[in-house]
Amino acid sequence: MSVGSDRPSRDLSGFRATVLARGAELYRDLPWRRTRDPYEIWISEVMLQQTQTTRVDGRWQRWLQRFPTVSALAAAEPAEVLEEWQGMGYNRRALALLRAAQAIAEGGGALPSDARALEALPGIGPATAAGIRAFAFDLPGVYLETNVRAVFLHELFPREEGVSDRELVPLVRATCPADASDPGDDPRTWYYALLDYGAYLKRTVPNPSRRSSGHARQSRFEGSHRQKRAELVRILLAHRGDAPGGVDLGTVAAELASAEEKAGRRGVKTADVRALLEELAREGFCREETGGWCV
Repeated sequence: MSVGSDRPSRDLSGFRATVLARGAELYRDLPWRRTRDPYEIWISEVMLQQTQTTRVDGRWQRWLQRFPTVSALAAAEPAEVLEEWQGMGYNRRALALLRAAQAIAEGGGALPSDARALEALPGIGPATAAGIRAFAFDLPGVYLETNVRAVFLHELFPREEGVSDRELVPLVRATCPADASDPGDDPRTWYYALLDYGAYLKRTVPNPSRRSSGHARQSRFEGSHRQKRAELVRILLAHRGDAPGGVDLGTVAAELASAEEKAGRRGVKTADVRALLEELAREGFCREETGGWCV
């Protein structure tokens, strides 16, 4: 059925009962579910974006050992944060975490519970803010991420194609409990149930999210512009502390070219490496010093 205003009515009470039952059956005892600390939950939410839980389990704990509080993260150097983030993908998220921690520290050190205040912080969008509110503060919100989307599409739009988030948002809002007055049916429990049921659906049926109008296959990482940027950050981190003035452009270019050739791709020209480094520098990932480049 095409997108429009003629969607059939939805049995939301039956839907909620189904989700809560499946959530109880499929519950995953993940480490970040054993805390209500807003900082710890915020870190888990950022790490879990487009990343499997198996990769986050272990890395989340290690991050908290190195940066146990907002103030500890705010006081860190960008190189330390990028170093700890390696292997998680999307280095921008690491710098956004650092900048947000600095803003929180300047504001008193406590992560806010207000949605607008959360979304005003670097790197925190509506879904991340809703996740922090639900899991740390047991407050309602529209937490629409991939597993949640899968459940709504599977249960409420089983045969429809091209379902937009505009249609899903009112349903997500209407089904989320208004408060934590019922310990078995509060925002935290509700969204955990959706996440676990959604993860199960993705393993057992054709991915319902493909019927979302916004579904798009992720672009190839290997050989991409993004991959070369990530490799340059890794190279600079590997040379951190070698020399006070940084690592020279020739060495950086040679190591990137070697990595590309080992992967069966064409080497990169030194001029192109400099352009990539300058791009990274503009975004705060590195800087040029008298002896070369460093993070």
